[in-house]
Amino acid sequence: MSTDNPSSRFSRGLIALGLSTLFLGAIGLEMFHWIFNRVYVPQGASLVVRYKGPPLPFLPGRKPVATAGQFAQVDANGNPLEVGILKEMRGPGRHFFWVGWWETTLVTDTTIKPGELALVSSKMGNDLKDGQFLVDGEIDETQEKGTLRKVFGPGTYRINTYAYDVKIIQEESITSGLQTKHSGWVSIPTGYVGVVTNLTDNTLTQAKAGIQDNVLQPGLYPVNPREQQIDIIGVGYAEKSVKSNLVSRDGVPVLDDSGEPTVMDDDAGITFPSSDGFKIHMDFTAVWGIMPDQAPDVIRKFGNLEAVEAKVVIPQIESLCRNKGSSLGAVDLLVGDTRRKFQDDVSDSFHKILEDKDLTLLHGFVRNIHIPQEVRKPIQESFLADELTLTRNQEQLTTLTEGQLREAEKKVELEEERIKAETMKLVAEAVAEGAKTAEETKAETAKQVATVARETAELDAQATVTLGRATASVKQQSAEAKSELFKLAVDAFGSGKAYNQWVFATGLPEDIQLDLFYAGEGTLWTDLKGFSDVMLGRETQQRPMPTRK
Repeated sequence: MSTDNPSSRFSRGLIALGLSTLFLGAIGLEMFHWIFNRVYVPQGASLVVRYKGPPLPFLPGRKPVATAGQFAQVDANGNPLEVGILKEMRGPGRHFFWVGWWETTLVTDTTIKPGELALVSSKMGNDLKDGQFLVDGEIDETQEKGTLRKVFGPGTYRINTYAYDVKIIQEESITSGLQTKHSGWVSIPTGYVGVVTNLTDNTLTQAKAGIQDNVLQPGLYPVNPREQQIDIIGVGYAEKSVKSNLVSRDGVPVLDDSGEPTVMDDDAGITFPSSDGFKIHMDFTAVWGIMPDQAPDVIRKFGNLEAVEAKVVIPQIESLCRNKGSSLGAVDLLVGDTRRKFQDDVSDSFHKILEDKDLTLLHGFVRNIHIPQEVRKPIQESFLADELTLTRNQEQLTTLTEGQLREAEKKVELEEERIKAETMKLVAEAVAEGAKTAEETKAETAKQVATVARETAELDAQATVTLGRATASVKQQSAEAKSELFKLAVDAFGSGKAYNQWVFATGLPEDIQLDLFYAGEGTLWTDLKGFSDVMLGRETQQRPMPTRK
């Protein structure tokens, strides 16, 4: 039987209903969060976030409004403290923001391709002072409004479009007259340098506005067009010629009666009257240029190389040649030391002028001086006559020299025969001398062989004599030693008789039986045993002892 009463069942029902409501509410809230509050940011995009505050006055989350031109402040956890645009952008992925409190804007990341630059302008921050218009710093780190000094090369950048404007540029050129200024991606080829013009002061590098003394070497440079402009100027030497126009037919110069090219009667090249009234045409060539350290000064004074050539090189060439040439006569410009002196004076003066203008001259010389034919022809004929005289003299000298050559050739042949005979004589003498030396050497060798044989025989004889003497000496010493032995024995017994008796006694057997016999004279009773020892003792006794020398 159940003990539940209606009130307890009602309470449990309320609890179950409450739990179900909470569960369904949580599911609904999560679904609302995923459906309405979820923002997905794909790759290559970013999210600009703005905090608006509660949509209704009685809802929580009210904040003060951020200062105009500034980002909304956030706490250490990134939660907004003010109503406004947040500096930090959200990257690719899922993000959740309560609808009504937040406003989000999906923007595409800025992609800079190769050969492009990004010129960025800040729209938020304080106003610049003292006439400055460039802002130092990186993106999201700037504190002032204006164009960023730094430009950004190829890559992908997350840029808050609410705070920054981005302009994509490539190489930019501004032409004014003969001068062209470059910015953006500036490519300086080999053989050129870049002269930098600062449009404003740079507080970081302490560089001042104006043309800088340091040049850019060949390479690729990102240049902010609001900060700098680059003049690309060639360095090294270039050739410039001022030449007269020649009369030609089918591209071939027409020659006058004296074989010289005919000059057009115009103002091409350098023309001036000589001191005696003849019209002179002149050609001049200059090999000039600038070095890298001279390039900034050229830009300051002239603008570019074309201006230098148009304002300095060509006018100075024409002025020098006319002024110095007009003081000389036509004949002086044609021949003699006066022409050489004129050429040297013009070259030296031209070199001095370019040096004073901080330019470099490698060569400057007069190439051709076209003298009128009525002046040139008599002088040429005179020179031709002189040359003919010299030719005749040279021909005579050649004939004389040829005769001397033939005589020398005969002497050479005679000397060859003499040397040949002398050589044969020397060869025969050398052969005879060699044979004589060989025979003498052979005889001397035989003589030396006989001498060696004789010396060998003498050495053999000496060896035989020495060996015989040695053998005799050995025998003599052996006999003397034996005799000395007996002498020592006799001396030991006192007399030869005693020694003989000792020898006799030692020769008797131990079991000998002695019998005494008496015999008179004429009877020989003796025992032959020991006879030899007895006789030897007697002989020793009777023989005189040798004396030692």
